[in-house]
Amino acid sequence: MGRRFLITGTAAQVGKTTVGCALGFAMRARGMRVGVMKPVDTLESQDAQSLALAVGSNMPMELICPYRSSSTSAPAPDLSHISRCFDEIAAQNDVVLVEAASTIDFADLATTLNLEVIVIVGNRPGCLDATTLALQRCESRGIKVAGCILCDCDPATEISEVPLKKLLGDFYLGRMRHREPLPKPIVEKLGTVLIRPEN
Repeated sequence: MGRRFLITGTAAQVGKTTVGCALGFAMRARGMRVGVMKPVDTLESQDAQSLALAVGSNMPMELICPYRSSSTSAPAPDLSHISRCFDEIAAQNDVVLVEAASTIDFADLATTLNLEVIVIVGNRPGCLDATTLALQRCESRGIKVAGCILCDCDPATEISEVPLKKLLGDFYLGRMRHREPLPKPIVEKLGTVLIRPEN
């Protein structure tokens, strides 16, 4: 079985979809079958479609994003239904990337689907405290952390990565700069699944 990741963030709009697309594309380029999922989203958002396009997924959008509605009429998501959709996606792929949704507690989602967590750290003031809280949540629930990626989600904000490296140690995977590709070392650290042999 390949690896299964939940991509969560230290706040809203920190680059979860951007990193998910870049990571999925890079893994696919290395010969992996990559599945994606964003369990809950709004009709106005294109995040689920962007993830699917990045990895070349032809799976039905009903599986990739089983709860998609207007923000004013969103039904309460059922984790058991999300789990069934996820299992169908995972059965056909070497690695699965799931983007967290604000309407579901990320720890509940990671526990239900047995996912390793990737924390996207938005390069903003207060991100160190937010990262610490996210890691504490994972530790308290026994959730495996794959690592943290610093993302320059706001191009005007430049915060040194040194304090984050010191805080995270081996959990620090690297930095994704604004409008630049995902660095190769990040992909290599997370892409430790069997590469499919050429036919």
